[in-house]
Amino acid sequence: MDNLIRNILTARVYDVAERTALDFMPRLSKHLNTNIWIKREDTQPVFSFKIRGAYNCIYQLNTEARRKGVICVSAGNHAQGVALSGQALGIDTTIVMPITAPALKVQACQARGANVVLYGDNFDDASEYALRLAGESGKTFIHPFNDWDVIAGQGTIGKEMIEQQPDLDAVFVPVGGGGLIAGVASYIKFIAPHCKVIGVEPIESASMKEALLKNERIKLKQVGTFADGTAVKQIGENPFEIAKALVDDIICVTTDEICAAMKDIFEDTRAITEPSGALGVAGIKKYLAENPECKFKNIGNVLSGANINFDRLQYVAERTELGEGKEALLAVTILEEPGSFLNFVNVIGQRHITEFNYRYSSDRQAIVYVGIHLQHGKTEKEEVIKALESHKLAVTDLSDNELAKLHIRHMVGGKKPRTIKHERLLRIIFPQQPNALFKFLTTLNIQLNITLFHYRNHGSDYGRALVGINVPPENEEFFQEFLSKLGYDYIEETDNPAYELFL
Repeated sequence: MDNLIRNILTARVYDVAERTALDFMPRLSKHLNTNIWIKREDTQPVFSFKIRGAYNCIYQLNTEARRKGVICVSAGNHAQGVALSGQALGIDTTIVMPITAPALKVQACQARGANVVLYGDNFDDASEYALRLAGESGKTFIHPFNDWDVIAGQGTIGKEMIEQQPDLDAVFVPVGGGGLIAGVASYIKFIAPHCKVIGVEPIESASMKEALLKNERIKLKQVGTFADGTAVKQIGENPFEIAKALVDDIICVTTDEICAAMKDIFEDTRAITEPSGALGVAGIKKYLAENPECKFKNIGNVLSGANINFDRLQYVAERTELGEGKEALLAVTILEEPGSFLNFVNVIGQRHITEFNYRYSSDRQAIVYVGIHLQHGKTEKEEVIKALESHKLAVTDLSDNELAKLHIRHMVGGKKPRTIKHERLLRIIFPQQPNALFKFLTTLNIQLNITLFHYRNHGSDYGRALVGINVPPENEEFFQEFLSKLGYDYIEETDNPAYELFL
Protein backbone atom coordinates (compact mmCIF):
# COMPACT_ATOMS: atom_id res chain seq x y z
CA MET A 1 0.00 0.00 0.00
CA ASP A 2 2.86 2.42 0.82
CA ASN A 3 4.28 1.82 -2.66
CA LEU A 4 0.92 2.68 -4.22
CA ILE A 5 0.69 5.97 -2.29
CA ARG A 6 4.23 6.81 -3.39
CA ASN A 7 3.32 6.00 -6.98
CA ILE A 8 0.21 8.20 -6.81
CA LEU A 9 2.30 11.10 -5.48
CA THR A 10 4.85 10.67 -8.29
CA ALA A 11 2.45 9.64 -11.08
CA ARG A 12 3.33 11.11 -14.47
CA VAL A 13 -0.10 12.35 -15.57
CA TYR A 14 0.10 16.10 -16.03
CA ASP A 15 2.06 15.95 -19.28
CA VAL A 16 -1.30 15.34 -20.94
CA ALA A 17 -3.99 15.43 -18.23
CA GLU A 18 -5.55 18.44 -16.51
CA ARG A 19 -6.01 19.14 -12.82
CA THR A 20 -9.80 19.28 -13.08
CA ALA A 21 -12.19 21.43 -11.08
CA LEU A 22 -14.22 20.22 -8.10
CA ASP A 23 -17.45 22.10 -8.73
CA PHE A 24 -20.14 22.80 -6.16
CA MET A 25 -23.66 21.69 -7.21
CA PRO A 26 -26.00 24.34 -5.75
CA ARG A 27 -29.35 23.00 -7.00
CA LEU A 28 -28.76 19.40 -5.96
CA SER A 29 -27.18 20.49 -2.67
CA LYS A 30 -30.27 22.52 -1.79
CA HIS A 31 -32.56 19.65 -2.77
CA LEU A 32 -30.65 17.11 -0.66
CA ASN A 33 -29.77 19.54 2.14
CA THR A 34 -26.14 18.49 1.85
CA ASN A 35 -23.14 20.07 0.12
CA ILE A 36 -22.46 18.13 -3.10
CA TRP A 37 -19.21 18.51 -5.04
CA ILE A 38 -18.51 17.02 -8.47
CA LYS A 39 -15.06 16.25 -9.90
CA ARG A 40 -15.12 17.37 -13.54
CA GLU A 41 -13.16 14.65 -15.33
CA ASP A 42 -15.36 15.33 -18.36
CA THR A 43 -13.10 18.35 -19.02
CA GLN A 44 -10.01 16.21 -19.70
CA PRO A 45 -8.63 16.31 -23.28
CA VAL A 46 -10.34 12.96 -23.96
CA PHE A 47 -13.43 13.89 -21.88
CA SER A 48 -12.68 11.14 -19.37
CA PHE A 49 -10.45 10.36 -16.37
CA LYS A 50 -8.90 7.41 -18.19
CA ILE A 51 -6.09 9.53 -19.66
CA ARG A 52 -4.47 9.63 -16.21
CA GLY A 53 -3.91 5.91 -15.75
CA ALA A 54 -3.18 5.20 -19.41
CA TYR A 55 -0.45 7.80 -19.72
CA ASN A 56 1.15 6.97 -16.38
CA CYS A 57 1.35 3.31 -17.37
CA ILE A 58 2.67 3.83 -20.90
CA TYR A 59 5.22 6.41 -19.75
CA GLN A 60 6.86 3.76 -17.54
CA LEU A 61 7.61 1.44 -20.51
CA ASN A 62 11.23 0.82 -21.47
CA THR A 63 12.66 1.64 -24.90
CA GLU A 64 12.11 -1.84 -26.36
CA ALA A 65 8.47 -1.99 -25.22
CA ARG A 66 7.85 1.46 -26.67
CA ARG A 67 9.34 0.35 -29.99
CA LYS A 68 6.98 -2.65 -30.25
CA GLY A 69 3.93 -0.57 -29.36
CA VAL A 70 0.96 -1.09 -27.09
CA ILE A 71 -2.47 -2.67 -27.30
CA CYS A 72 -5.52 -2.29 -25.10
CA VAL A 73 -9.16 -3.26 -24.81
CA SER A 74 -11.82 -0.74 -23.88
CA ALA A 75 -15.45 0.28 -24.30
CA GLY A 76 -14.07 3.65 -25.30
CA ASN A 77 -12.66 5.92 -22.58
CA HIS A 78 -9.51 3.92 -21.73
CA ALA A 79 -9.04 3.52 -25.47
CA GLN A 80 -8.99 7.27 -25.99
CA GLY A 81 -6.54 7.65 -23.12
CA VAL A 82 -4.21 5.08 -24.67
CA ALA A 83 -4.59 6.64 -28.12
CA LEU A 84 -3.69 10.12 -26.85
CA SER A 85 -0.81 8.73 -24.77
CA GLY A 86 0.57 6.89 -27.78
CA GLN A 87 0.26 10.02 -29.89
CA ALA A 88 2.02 12.15 -27.24
CA LEU A 89 4.86 9.66 -26.76
CA GLY A 90 5.21 8.58 -30.41
CA ILE A 91 4.18 4.97 -29.70
CA ASP A 92 2.12 2.76 -32.05
CA THR A 93 -1.27 1.89 -30.51
CA THR A 94 -3.86 -0.78 -31.30
CA ILE A 95 -7.29 -0.49 -29.67
CA VAL A 96 -9.74 -3.41 -29.42
CA MET A 97 -13.34 -2.36 -28.69
CA PRO A 98 -16.62 -4.25 -28.41
CA ILE A 99 -18.81 -3.73 -31.45
CA THR A 100 -21.27 -1.97 -29.10
CA ALA A 101 -18.81 0.87 -28.40
CA PRO A 102 -20.29 4.30 -29.23
CA ALA A 103 -19.23 5.57 -32.66
CA LEU A 104 -18.08 8.81 -31.02
CA LYS A 105 -15.41 6.92 -29.07
CA VAL A 106 -14.29 4.86 -32.06
CA GLN A 107 -13.86 7.94 -34.21
CA ALA A 108 -12.01 9.81 -31.44
CA CYS A 109 -9.40 7.01 -31.22
CA GLN A 110 -8.95 6.87 -34.98
CA ALA A 111 -8.50 10.64 -35.06
CA ARG A 112 -5.52 10.23 -32.72
CA GLY A 113 -3.84 7.75 -35.05
CA ALA A 114 -4.80 4.52 -33.29
CA ASN A 115 -5.62 1.31 -35.15
CA VAL A 116 -9.13 0.38 -33.96
CA VAL A 117 -10.33 -3.24 -34.07
CA LEU A 118 -13.99 -3.96 -33.27
CA TYR A 119 -14.60 -7.43 -31.81
CA GLY A 120 -17.22 -9.09 -29.57
CA ASP A 121 -20.48 -7.96 -28.03
CA ASN A 122 -19.00 -6.89 -24.69
CA PHE A 123 -15.82 -5.99 -22.86
CA ASP A 124 -14.88 -9.55 -21.93
CA ASP A 125 -15.11 -10.88 -25.49
CA ALA A 126 -13.00 -7.97 -26.73
CA SER A 127 -10.51 -8.50 -23.87
CA GLU A 128 -9.84 -12.12 -24.77
CA TYR A 129 -9.19 -11.14 -28.37
CA ALA A 130 -6.88 -8.25 -27.39
CA LEU A 131 -4.80 -10.51 -25.15
CA ARG A 132 -4.43 -12.97 -28.01
CA LEU A 133 -3.27 -10.20 -30.34
CA ALA A 134 -0.80 -8.96 -27.71
CA GLY A 135 0.74 -12.42 -27.42
CA GLU A 136 1.06 -12.78 -31.19
CA SER A 137 2.50 -9.31 -31.82
CA GLY A 138 4.69 -8.72 -28.77
CA LYS A 139 2.91 -5.46 -28.02
CA THR A 140 2.48 -4.48 -24.35
CA PHE A 141 -1.06 -4.93 -23.12
CA ILE A 142 -2.26 -1.85 -21.21
CA HIS A 143 -4.95 -3.11 -18.86
CA PRO A 144 -7.78 -0.62 -18.25
CA PHE A 145 -8.05 -1.25 -14.50
CA ASN A 146 -5.91 -4.12 -13.18
CA ASP A 147 -2.47 -2.55 -13.66
CA TRP A 148 -0.78 -0.87 -10.65
CA ASP A 149 0.51 2.06 -12.71
CA VAL A 150 -2.99 2.59 -14.12
CA ILE A 151 -4.46 2.50 -10.60
CA ALA A 152 -1.83 5.00 -9.42
CA GLY A 153 -2.70 7.34 -12.26
CA GLN A 154 -6.38 7.23 -11.37
CA GLY A 155 -5.46 7.80 -7.72
CA THR A 156 -4.38 11.34 -8.55
CA ILE A 157 -8.11 12.16 -8.69
CA GLY A 158 -8.45 11.34 -4.99
CA LYS A 159 -5.35 13.42 -4.24
CA GLU A 160 -6.81 16.44 -6.04
CA MET A 161 -10.23 16.08 -4.41
CA ILE A 162 -8.81 16.09 -0.87
CA GLU A 163 -6.59 19.07 -1.71
CA GLN A 164 -9.54 20.96 -3.20
CA GLN A 165 -12.04 20.13 -0.43
CA PRO A 166 -10.31 18.75 2.70
CA ASP A 167 -13.61 18.50 4.60
CA LEU A 168 -15.21 15.77 2.48
CA ASP A 169 -17.18 13.29 4.57
CA ALA A 170 -17.78 10.86 1.71
CA VAL A 171 -16.80 10.30 -1.91
CA PHE A 172 -19.02 8.39 -4.37
CA VAL A 173 -17.12 6.75 -7.21
CA PRO A 174 -18.37 4.99 -10.39
CA VAL A 175 -17.26 1.36 -10.56
CA GLY A 176 -16.62 -0.65 -13.72
CA GLY A 177 -13.46 -2.72 -13.50
CA GLY A 178 -12.49 -1.01 -10.26
CA GLY A 179 -9.31 0.88 -11.19
CA LEU A 180 -10.77 4.29 -10.40
CA ILE A 181 -12.18 3.43 -6.99
CA ALA A 182 -9.01 1.48 -6.09
CA GLY A 183 -6.81 4.49 -6.75
CA VAL A 184 -9.16 7.05 -5.16
CA ALA A 185 -9.81 4.91 -2.06
CA SER A 186 -6.11 4.22 -1.55
CA TYR A 187 -5.17 7.87 -1.37
CA ILE A 188 -8.23 9.20 0.47
CA LYS A 189 -8.13 6.54 3.16
CA PHE A 190 -4.38 7.22 3.65
CA ILE A 191 -4.86 10.98 4.07
CA ALA A 192 -8.43 11.18 5.45
CA PRO A 193 -9.41 7.78 6.91
CA HIS A 194 -12.67 9.22 8.28
CA CYS A 195 -13.92 9.94 4.74
CA LYS A 196 -16.25 7.23 3.45
CA VAL A 197 -15.54 5.82 0.00
CA ILE A 198 -18.69 4.44 -1.62
CA GLY A 199 -18.76 2.75 -5.00
CA VAL A 200 -21.72 3.05 -7.38
CA GLU A 201 -22.60 0.41 -9.99
CA PRO A 202 -25.49 -0.08 -12.41
CA ILE A 203 -27.79 -2.83 -11.13
CA GLU A 204 -27.24 -4.60 -14.47
CA SER A 205 -23.43 -4.65 -14.04
CA ALA A 206 -22.86 -5.04 -10.30
CA SER A 207 -19.68 -7.14 -10.38
CA MET A 208 -18.02 -5.38 -7.41
CA LYS A 209 -21.15 -5.67 -5.27
CA GLU A 210 -21.38 -9.41 -5.96
CA ALA A 211 -17.67 -9.91 -5.34
CA LEU A 212 -17.75 -8.17 -1.96
CA LEU A 213 -20.92 -10.02 -0.89
CA LYS A 214 -19.39 -13.42 -1.69
CA ASN A 215 -15.78 -12.50 -0.89
CA GLU A 216 -14.60 -13.67 -4.28
CA ARG A 217 -14.47 -12.27 -7.79
CA ILE A 218 -17.74 -13.41 -9.35
CA LYS A 219 -18.05 -13.33 -13.13
CA LEU A 220 -21.52 -12.15 -14.14
CA LYS A 221 -23.27 -14.10 -16.89
CA GLN A 222 -24.28 -10.90 -18.66
CA VAL A 223 -24.17 -7.15 -18.13
CA GLY A 224 -26.33 -4.24 -19.25
CA THR A 225 -24.84 -1.90 -21.82
CA PHE A 226 -26.70 1.37 -21.12
CA ALA A 227 -23.82 2.51 -18.90
CA ASP A 228 -21.28 1.11 -21.35
CA GLY A 229 -18.26 2.58 -19.55
CA THR A 230 -18.93 0.33 -16.54
CA ALA A 231 -20.26 -2.75 -18.34
CA VAL A 232 -17.68 -5.20 -16.92
CA LYS A 233 -18.53 -8.80 -16.02
CA GLN A 234 -15.75 -9.30 -13.47
CA ILE A 235 -14.01 -6.83 -11.18
CA GLY A 236 -10.22 -6.61 -11.48
CA GLU A 237 -8.10 -8.71 -9.14
CA ASN A 238 -6.02 -5.84 -7.77
CA PRO A 239 -8.96 -3.43 -7.37
CA PHE A 240 -10.89 -6.16 -5.56
CA GLU A 241 -8.12 -6.60 -2.98
CA ILE A 242 -8.06 -2.84 -2.35
CA ALA A 243 -11.87 -2.62 -2.22
CA LYS A 244 -12.09 -5.36 0.42
CA ALA A 245 -9.84 -3.30 2.68
CA LEU A 246 -10.82 0.28 1.92
CA VAL A 247 -14.24 0.64 0.25
CA ASP A 248 -16.99 1.30 2.80
CA ASP A 249 -20.04 0.41 0.72
CA ILE A 250 -21.36 -0.28 -2.78
CA ILE A 251 -24.74 1.01 -3.93
CA CYS A 252 -26.48 -0.06 -7.14
CA VAL A 253 -28.72 2.18 -9.26
CA THR A 254 -31.23 1.65 -12.07
CA THR A 255 -31.17 3.01 -15.60
CA ASP A 256 -33.93 5.48 -14.73
CA GLU A 257 -31.97 6.70 -11.69
CA ILE A 258 -28.89 7.20 -13.87
CA CYS A 259 -30.92 9.23 -16.38
CA ALA A 260 -32.32 11.40 -13.59
CA ALA A 261 -28.76 11.99 -12.33
CA MET A 262 -27.66 13.05 -15.82
CA LYS A 263 -30.35 15.72 -15.68
CA ASP A 264 -29.22 16.84 -12.21
CA ILE A 265 -25.66 17.26 -13.46
CA PHE A 266 -26.81 19.20 -16.51
CA GLU A 267 -28.95 21.56 -14.44
CA ASP A 268 -26.06 22.35 -12.07
CA THR A 269 -23.11 22.39 -14.50
CA ARG A 270 -24.57 22.35 -18.04
CA ALA A 271 -22.37 19.29 -18.61
CA ILE A 272 -23.83 16.44 -20.65
CA THR A 273 -22.36 13.34 -19.06
CA GLU A 274 -22.28 9.77 -20.31
CA PRO A 275 -24.38 7.33 -18.24
CA SER A 276 -21.40 5.94 -16.32
CA GLY A 277 -20.30 9.49 -15.50
CA ALA A 278 -23.58 10.12 -13.65
CA LEU A 279 -23.29 7.07 -11.37
CA GLY A 280 -21.83 9.11 -8.52
CA VAL A 281 -24.76 11.53 -8.38
CA ALA A 282 -27.28 8.70 -8.78
CA GLY A 283 -25.61 6.88 -5.91
CA ILE A 284 -25.63 9.94 -3.65
CA LYS A 285 -29.36 10.48 -4.17
CA LYS A 286 -30.22 6.84 -3.53
CA TYR A 287 -27.88 6.48 -0.54
CA LEU A 288 -29.29 9.57 1.20
CA ALA A 289 -32.87 8.45 0.49
CA GLU A 290 -32.19 5.01 1.98
CA ASN A 291 -30.22 6.39 4.93
CA PRO A 292 -32.16 9.41 6.24
CA GLU A 293 -30.11 9.39 9.43
CA CYS A 294 -26.93 10.09 7.41
CA LYS A 295 -25.01 13.15 8.71
CA PHE A 296 -22.70 13.79 5.75
CA LYS A 297 -22.13 17.55 5.33
CA ASN A 298 -19.80 17.51 2.30
CA ILE A 299 -20.04 14.80 -0.34
CA GLY A 300 -17.80 14.49 -3.39
CA ASN A 301 -18.35 12.43 -6.52
CA VAL A 302 -16.53 11.81 -9.77
CA LEU A 303 -18.05 12.76 -13.12
CA SER A 304 -15.92 10.16 -14.85
CA GLY A 305 -16.66 10.92 -18.51
CA ALA A 306 -18.79 12.66 -21.11
CA ASN A 307 -18.45 10.47 -24.19
CA ILE A 308 -22.05 9.86 -25.23
CA ASN A 309 -23.62 9.64 -28.68
CA PHE A 310 -25.97 12.58 -29.17
CA ASP A 311 -28.79 10.37 -30.42
CA ARG A 312 -29.01 8.63 -27.01
CA LEU A 313 -30.19 11.82 -25.34
CA GLN A 314 -33.82 11.36 -26.42
CA TYR A 315 -33.93 8.04 -24.59
CA VAL A 316 -32.30 9.62 -21.55
CA ALA A 317 -34.81 12.48 -21.49
CA GLU A 318 -37.79 10.10 -21.57
CA ARG A 319 -36.45 7.94 -18.76
CA THR A 320 -35.46 10.89 -16.58
CA GLU A 321 -38.91 11.66 -15.18
CA LEU A 322 -39.41 8.01 -14.26
CA GLY A 323 -36.04 8.05 -12.50
CA GLU A 324 -37.06 11.15 -10.56
CA GLY A 325 -40.40 9.61 -9.60
CA LYS A 326 -42.12 12.39 -11.53
CA GLU A 327 -43.98 10.25 -14.05
CA ALA A 328 -46.46 7.41 -13.65
CA LEU A 329 -47.27 5.00 -16.48
CA LEU A 330 -50.71 3.44 -16.07
CA ALA A 331 -52.95 1.09 -18.04
CA VAL A 332 -56.59 1.97 -17.33
CA THR A 333 -59.57 -0.10 -18.46
CA ILE A 334 -62.73 1.91 -19.22
CA LEU A 335 -66.15 0.79 -20.40
CA GLU A 336 -67.19 1.57 -23.99
CA GLU A 337 -70.30 3.56 -23.13
CA PRO A 338 -71.35 7.22 -23.43
CA GLY A 339 -69.56 9.46 -20.94
CA SER A 340 -66.97 6.92 -19.78
CA PHE A 341 -64.11 8.54 -21.67
CA LEU A 342 -64.98 11.99 -20.28
CA ASN A 343 -65.29 10.46 -16.80
CA PHE A 344 -61.77 9.11 -17.12
CA VAL A 345 -60.47 12.52 -18.24
CA ASN A 346 -62.16 14.26 -15.31
CA VAL A 347 -60.64 11.86 -12.80
CA ILE A 348 -57.15 12.48 -14.18
CA GLY A 349 -57.94 16.16 -13.76
CA GLN A 350 -55.71 18.97 -14.91
CA ARG A 351 -52.44 17.11 -14.50
CA HIS A 352 -49.81 17.31 -17.23
CA ILE A 353 -50.10 14.24 -19.49
CA THR A 354 -46.89 12.93 -21.07
CA GLU A 355 -48.44 9.99 -22.93
CA PHE A 356 -51.97 9.08 -23.94
CA ASN A 357 -52.68 6.06 -26.15
CA TYR A 358 -55.93 4.32 -26.96
CA ARG A 359 -57.24 2.01 -29.70
CA TYR A 360 -60.87 0.85 -29.92
CA SER A 361 -60.96 -2.92 -29.64
CA SER A 362 -64.47 -4.00 -28.65
CA ASP A 363 -67.95 -2.72 -27.89
CA ARG A 364 -67.55 -3.48 -24.18
CA GLN A 365 -64.28 -1.96 -22.93
CA ALA A 366 -61.12 -0.12 -23.90
CA ILE A 367 -57.64 0.04 -22.37
CA VAL A 368 -55.92 3.43 -22.20
CA TYR A 369 -52.14 3.72 -21.77
CA VAL A 370 -51.42 7.00 -20.01
CA GLY A 371 -48.33 8.77 -18.70
CA ILE A 372 -48.95 11.34 -15.96
CA HIS A 373 -46.51 13.97 -14.70
CA LEU A 374 -46.35 13.90 -10.89
CA GLN A 375 -45.57 16.91 -8.73
CA HIS A 376 -45.33 14.89 -5.52
CA GLY A 377 -43.87 11.55 -6.61
CA LYS A 378 -45.09 8.21 -5.30
CA THR A 379 -47.69 9.73 -2.96
CA GLU A 380 -49.44 11.49 -5.82
CA LYS A 381 -49.30 8.37 -8.00
CA GLU A 382 -51.07 6.40 -5.28
CA GLU A 383 -53.70 9.14 -5.02
CA VAL A 384 -54.34 9.02 -8.77
CA ILE A 385 -54.68 5.23 -8.78
CA LYS A 386 -57.03 5.34 -5.80
CA ALA A 387 -59.19 8.00 -7.47
CA LEU A 388 -59.45 5.99 -10.70
CA GLU A 389 -60.35 2.81 -8.85
CA SER A 390 -63.01 4.66 -6.85
CA HIS A 391 -64.72 5.39 -10.21
CA LYS A 392 -64.72 1.65 -10.99
CA LEU A 393 -61.80 1.93 -13.42
CA ALA A 394 -59.33 -0.98 -13.37
CA VAL A 395 -55.72 0.26 -13.11
CA THR A 396 -52.37 -1.48 -13.69
CA ASP A 397 -49.25 0.43 -12.64
CA LEU A 398 -46.59 0.05 -15.36
CA SER A 399 -44.10 2.61 -14.02
CA ASP A 400 -41.48 -0.05 -13.19
CA ASN A 401 -42.30 -2.36 -16.11
CA GLU A 402 -39.34 -2.44 -18.51
CA LEU A 403 -41.38 -3.96 -21.35
CA ALA A 404 -43.95 -1.20 -21.03
CA LYS A 405 -41.30 1.54 -20.85
CA LEU A 406 -39.08 0.27 -23.65
CA HIS A 407 -41.61 -1.01 -26.17
CA ILE A 408 -45.32 -0.96 -25.36
CA ARG A 409 -45.50 2.83 -24.99
CA HIS A 410 -44.40 3.11 -28.63
CA MET A 411 -46.55 0.27 -29.95
CA VAL A 412 -50.07 1.06 -28.74
CA GLY A 413 -52.34 0.93 -31.77
CA GLY A 414 -53.01 -1.87 -34.18
CA LYS A 415 -55.42 -2.23 -37.08
CA LYS A 416 -58.98 -1.03 -36.71
CA PRO A 417 -61.58 -3.71 -35.92
CA ARG A 418 -63.91 -4.78 -38.72
CA THR A 419 -66.82 -3.23 -36.87
CA ILE A 420 -65.40 0.24 -37.64
CA LYS A 421 -66.47 1.07 -41.19
CA HIS A 422 -65.88 4.80 -41.53
CA GLU A 423 -62.83 5.80 -39.53
CA ARG A 424 -61.24 9.19 -40.25
CA LEU A 425 -57.75 10.00 -39.00
CA LEU A 426 -56.69 13.50 -37.90
CA ARG A 427 -53.24 14.72 -36.88
CA ILE A 428 -53.87 17.69 -34.62
CA ILE A 429 -51.30 20.23 -33.40
CA PHE A 430 -51.85 22.70 -30.58
CA PRO A 431 -49.58 24.99 -28.51
CA GLN A 432 -48.43 23.31 -25.30
CA GLN A 433 -49.42 25.06 -22.10
CA PRO A 434 -50.54 23.98 -18.61
CA ASN A 435 -53.48 21.57 -18.83
CA ALA A 436 -53.40 21.71 -22.64
CA LEU A 437 -54.36 18.06 -23.11
CA PHE A 438 -57.16 18.29 -20.53
CA LYS A 439 -58.65 21.25 -22.39
CA PHE A 440 -58.24 19.48 -25.70
CA LEU A 441 -59.91 16.28 -24.49
CA THR A 442 -62.90 18.15 -23.12
CA THR A 443 -63.21 20.02 -26.45
CA LEU A 444 -63.15 16.66 -28.19
CA ASN A 445 -66.22 15.47 -26.26
CA ILE A 446 -68.38 15.09 -29.37
CA GLN A 447 -71.22 12.73 -30.21
CA LEU A 448 -69.03 10.71 -32.58
CA ASN A 449 -67.16 7.59 -31.50
CA ILE A 450 -63.43 8.11 -30.85
CA THR A 451 -61.67 5.00 -32.14
CA LEU A 452 -58.00 5.89 -31.70
CA PHE A 453 -56.08 8.40 -29.63
CA HIS A 454 -52.32 8.83 -29.45
CA TYR A 455 -50.56 11.72 -27.71
CA ARG A 456 -46.96 12.22 -26.64
CA ASN A 457 -45.28 15.25 -25.13
CA HIS A 458 -41.85 15.15 -23.51
CA GLY A 459 -40.72 18.77 -23.32
CA SER A 460 -42.04 19.93 -26.71
CA ASP A 461 -43.56 23.38 -27.29
CA TYR A 462 -46.47 21.78 -29.14
CA GLY A 463 -48.88 19.00 -28.27
CA ARG A 464 -49.37 16.49 -31.06
CA ALA A 465 -52.38 14.21 -31.07
CA LEU A 466 -53.39 11.52 -33.54
CA VAL A 467 -57.16 10.98 -33.35
CA GLY A 468 -59.36 8.40 -35.04
CA ILE A 469 -63.10 9.17 -35.25
CA ASN A 470 -65.80 6.96 -36.75
CA VAL A 471 -67.82 9.13 -39.17
CA PRO A 472 -70.73 7.34 -40.93
CA PRO A 473 -72.00 9.20 -44.05
CA GLU A 474 -75.05 10.51 -42.23
CA ASN A 475 -72.76 12.31 -39.72
CA GLU A 476 -70.46 13.96 -42.26
CA GLU A 477 -72.06 17.37 -41.87
CA PHE A 478 -71.77 17.17 -38.07
CA PHE A 479 -68.10 16.14 -38.42
CA GLN A 480 -67.28 19.10 -40.69
CA GLU A 481 -68.97 21.45 -38.25
CA PHE A 482 -66.85 20.00 -35.45
CA LEU A 483 -63.66 20.59 -37.47
CA SER A 484 -64.55 24.20 -38.10
CA LYS A 485 -65.03 24.77 -34.37
CA LEU A 486 -62.01 22.79 -33.25
CA GLY A 487 -59.70 25.80 -33.03
CA TYR A 488 -56.49 23.80 -33.60
CA ASP A 489 -54.34 23.22 -36.68
CA TYR A 490 -54.96 19.76 -38.10
CA ILE A 491 -54.11 17.56 -41.07
CA GLU A 492 -56.37 14.75 -42.21
CA GLU A 493 -54.31 11.55 -42.63
CA THR A 494 -57.05 9.12 -43.68
CA ASP A 495 -55.32 8.51 -47.03
CA ASN A 496 -51.82 8.23 -45.59
CA PRO A 497 -50.26 4.86 -46.59
CA ALA A 498 -48.74 4.45 -43.11
CA TYR A 499 -52.26 4.56 -41.68
CA GLU A 500 -53.41 1.91 -44.15
CA LEU A 501 -50.47 -0.34 -43.33
CA PHE A 502 -50.38 -0.15 -39.54
CA LEU A 503 -53.52 1.45 -38.12
